[in-house]
Amino acid sequence: MEKTARKVDAGPVEDFTVKIGKEVLIGDLKLAVFRLAEDEFHTIKNECPHKKGPLTEGMISGEHVFCPLHNWKIDITDGQVEEPDEGCVQTFKTEIIDNNVYITV
Repeated sequence: MEKTARKVDAGPVEDFTVKIGKEVLIGDLKLAVFRLAEDEFHTIKNECPHKKGPLTEGMISGEHVFCPLHNWKIDITDGQVEEPDEGCVQTFKTEIIDNNVYITV
């Protein structure tokens, strides 16, 4: 059975701090929303592919977040893990509509 994508309101833009990750729960799905600039938002699954570390607790540098458990470096924009480590994190379309952050899940 195919799932249907839907847009979920994650809250007003002002609830998201630039360069600080914020966890958003949608059912059982834990998402990490990152605001990289005033109008640039990205959402990835809030779980490192290595040992499932919470990425919202990681340090942000440029377009990357470092897993707080083992320092894996993950690109926030496409979910790719930087080599020599391997893997990727699921990404979600994120957009601003009427000053609210919407995530397509």
